[in-house]
Amino acid sequence: MKKVWMILMLAVLSLGVLAACGNDNDTNEAENNSNENVSGNNDEAMELDGELVVYSARNETFVQDLLDKFSDETGIDVRALHEADPLQVQEEAGNVQADVFISNDLGALEYLNRQELLEGFEPANVESIDEQFRAENNEWIAISARARGFIYNKDLISEDEMPTSMEDLFDAQWADVENGYAITRGGNGGMIGNISALRYEWGDEKTADWISAIQDNAAGIFEGHGDIRRAVGAGEHAFGLVNNYYYHQQLEEPTDNNVGFIYADQGEDEMGAIANAAGLGLVANAPNDANARAFIEWVLEEENQLAFVGESLEVPINPELDPPFEEAVPFSELKVQDMPLKELGNYFEDTRQLIEESGLDLELR
Repeated sequence: MKKVWMILMLAVLSLGVLAACGNDNDTNEAENNSNENVSGNNDEAMELDGELVVYSARNETFVQDLLDKFSDETGIDVRALHEADPLQVQEEAGNVQADVFISNDLGALEYLNRQELLEGFEPANVESIDEQFRAENNEWIAISARARGFIYNKDLISEDEMPTSMEDLFDAQWADVENGYAITRGGNGGMIGNISALRYEWGDEKTADWISAIQDNAAGIFEGHGDIRRAVGAGEHAFGLVNNYYYHQQLEEPTDNNVGFIYADQGEDEMGAIANAAGLGLVANAPNDANARAFIEWVLEEENQLAFVGESLEVPINPELDPPFEEAVPFSELKVQDMPLKELGNYFEDTRQLIEESGLDLELR
């Protein structure tokens, strides 16, 4: 009997050891599967949930479709503040509300970066964007580019009669053209970038004189460039100072589309067109950090780089992507101002002050 009990006890112990080994194997397999899910090495992507808060300095028309696409594909609830002032991110530094900041001015993004309000990381496919269009540690990444120039109404003024450079606007003769010309108020992001680029090129004194000249001579001062391109298309003004993509937008209008465009400063001895770009950055200490990183990686997928361009009709910075419209002039064919776009961040704060002192930021007419 003793031998029988010993045999039974050994059998039970053996079964226990085998079960324990089986559990260890199951646990290890589960851990491995979990690790694969986190690292993205399996076929199934990580599930995302919760929300994403996006502050965007851009027009809602250019951004909302992109945000809706992300929400539809990921299930993340996106809350957006459109036409946000970049300084709001700075004001909320002690109580961060935004996860991602989208801007149509690299000067604003680099300014926030220099205030240590953005955070860098290495998102997938970031190498598709040339280093000159990224912050040093990818705190911000530019996706689409534009250049400054003049949209004009072909029924009011011919191409030969148009100004061709920023310096031309010093001349009071442009106040006398039929229906005059239009600019945006100084607080507009595109105008801030324009004036910062002139400060880099000319210095502050000459730039301040230029602001005074356009303030005195412009027949219309508008809130945004969309207002200018519609006014020029309708013949309310002969021409206007805008980013090139507003010209492409006006061409797509069913009426009031007899317009042309001149890229500024393309002459041999001229500085080249003032360029800028739209991009996005991860806000430091973002409340929804994981979703913010996922969004930036999602935007960097080529399909979504084009979706970022979207309704704006800007030109993709990624040289492998064709512009989504026929009339676009690739940046490689333009003479562009010889200024690293990161430099705009050095001028951003003082440019706003210069504009405010001139009164151009407040005036509309």
